[in-house]
Amino acid sequence: MTESRRRKSTLVADKRYPSKRRKPTATKRAAKPAGKKSTARKTTTRKTARKKTRKRSGGNGGGIFRRLFRWIWRLIWGLTWRVGAIVGMLVALAVGIVYTTLPDVDALLDGRARGSVTLLDRDGKVFAWRGDQFGGVITADTVSPHLKNAVVATEDKRFYRHFGISPRGVASAVRINLSEGRGPLSGHGGSTITQQTAKLLCLGVPYEPDQWESEGAYESDCRQGSLWRKGKEAIYAMAMEVKYSKDEILTIYLNRAFLGAGARGFEAASQRYFGKSAAEVSPAEASMLAGLLVAPTRYAPTNNLQRSQDRARLVVGLMETQGYLSGAQASEARSRPAQLSEAAAARAGGYFADWVMASGPEFFTRNTTEDVVIRTTLDQRIQKSAEEALKFIFQEKVREGSKAQAAIVVMSADGAVRGMVGGRKTRVSGAFNRATQALRQTGSSFKPFVYATALELGYSPLDTVMDEPTCWNIAGSGQWCPKNYTNKYYGRVSLADALKNSLNIPAVKVAEISGLENVRKVTNEFGIASDLAQGLALALGASESTLIEMTGAYAGILNGGSAVEPYGLTELKLLGDDKPVMVTTTGIGERVIRDEAAKQLTWMMERVVSQGTGGRAKLPGWQVAGKTGTTQAARDAWFIGFTADYVTGVWMGYDDNTPLSGVTGGGLPAEIWRETMLRVTEGMTPTPLPMLAPAPPVQVSQPSQPRQRQGGGFAKAVDSLLKDIFGGN
Repeated sequence: MTESRRRKSTLVADKRYPSKRRKPTATKRAAKPAGKKSTARKTTTRKTARKKTRKRSGGNGGGIFRRLFRWIWRLIWGLTWRVGAIVGMLVALAVGIVYTTLPDVDALLDGRARGSVTLLDRDGKVFAWRGDQFGGVITADTVSPHLKNAVVATEDKRFYRHFGISPRGVASAVRINLSEGRGPLSGHGGSTITQQTAKLLCLGVPYEPDQWESEGAYESDCRQGSLWRKGKEAIYAMAMEVKYSKDEILTIYLNRAFLGAGARGFEAASQRYFGKSAAEVSPAEASMLAGLLVAPTRYAPTNNLQRSQDRARLVVGLMETQGYLSGAQASEARSRPAQLSEAAAARAGGYFADWVMASGPEFFTRNTTEDVVIRTTLDQRIQKSAEEALKFIFQEKVREGSKAQAAIVVMSADGAVRGMVGGRKTRVSGAFNRATQALRQTGSSFKPFVYATALELGYSPLDTVMDEPTCWNIAGSGQWCPKNYTNKYYGRVSLADALKNSLNIPAVKVAEISGLENVRKVTNEFGIASDLAQGLALALGASESTLIEMTGAYAGILNGGSAVEPYGLTELKLLGDDKPVMVTTTGIGERVIRDEAAKQLTWMMERVVSQGTGGRAKLPGWQVAGKTGTTQAARDAWFIGFTADYVTGVWMGYDDNTPLSGVTGGGLPAEIWRETMLRVTEGMTPTPLPMLAPAPPVQVSQPSQPRQRQGGGFAKAVDSLLKDIFGGN
């Protein structure tokens, strides 16, 4: 009974494998009570586990540190995922809000604040552009595959795989910036094409002229790179990824990117630089266009073609590496780089295009919001002739290092300007135009208007005047005693000879007898609108004028005595319209002097070239009329002359009024004129000048009274001077 109540021992399975430890002896096993066996084993196992734990943790201090670390980690992780979830929800909300504001793709393709002006020459060929050019809508499907691949390879090779932003791209950009010694956000931005498109859209903020100082200030604000702006840009980019397809985003980018020289979008850039559609560009041309994206102005081929070609080679390498071009295609693109079209090589039309834009209606030129097409009077053959002539003379006849400048204007008798050079650097845009902007003293090139007045009053080219030392008392200035350039006097000379040899005393006397007010009136009506000198020095060209004014006034002599307003615009119409907004057919205005007087003056001016001071302007086989001009101290030198077809004016001098060394109007300016006209008249049949030789003089004891000029009479107060100044031969 007692034994039956005794607690039964726990059943323990036999060990399958023997312990590695040494087995206790039978005596020791027998000494242990049977009921204590299990308890002892458990106690030993716990002690052993605690020892091992203490060994691994390095004691109680290690365990506390580990528990503290785990607690901190759980706290950080808990905060992180909660904050992350909140941020994620806020980002999703922001993306959703922006998504609702995004318009259709078609509304985002042309974002220019102002329109463009396309300039055509007289034959209808494009030679220049102004404003923001937009060549028309292109899409990712219609553009050349080479161009599409070049843009993706250059700007965002993971474009079709990311969700609008590229963390890998940003991290890479930060690494590069830091390695180059810049701030993490300075320099490379790691922006995707989607982010760049968001920036081009200015994050949806339209340009409002009344809210910004200028368009430049607006664009500068759109390009700012602050951290806050980058965050907004990322939100906008992700919203675009939700709203539009990848190809639609690329289409917006292709149409809005600025690519230098006023070109907005790849179609405009392709037309401007290569004269072809963006759908037709070759790999070499596509790589050059894509290379502009990093710095449009710096790499624009119109600024530096070699630099642009070097950049294109890098793009070709990227396309080859990424599998867009085969080795043969890449080699071809490198060996035959893209070249500019003729219009692009002309660097946007130079001085002539600037003048047309400045002289046309402002709302259709400088500040147009429409796309305008202007047909002009420019003859590119004549323009090239003038540029080559100027370059030739300065290379062959002017000392190296000279800072002297020159300008040329070539026009038809009706005032249509055919060519214009405003300075020695001919392929420029926006530069100071010495042909239209420089007011300079005219010197003896003014004298034809003095004689035009006398001829209009009825005097003959064969009437005579005394060339002798003469002084005049000028109120407030004292005595004025002009001299001839040669410091010699030639006695009684005809008006024709006085002009031929550019004598000063006879010119002043003719101006006095004709009436200074009459001379001013004739000069103004011929188109010289500048302020004219009030005293007798008017006759010697003391007044200032521009080259284009003087050339236009000479055109009035050629066309038979009618006023001329130089013009360059013949037709202006809006892009896509058939009916022009403006049309100009001629610059001829009202008659200034009689046809007979104009033809007699032409006869006198022909003798200046064939026998007088303008001899260096002679053209083989052609009749040429013209006049030299040199101002006081040779600060300005002029030659303006004409054939039956064209009037050409040349000015030479320094911008700072430094005197020319050994240069007169009959020297280098006449030679520039001749070199220009040799090229202009090449292949043309010589045409005689419209000139009229005067009738032989009739011997009379007193000169007959001159006829009254139409619109005003000859001053009676100078009748007493007739006997002293004019006389028959």
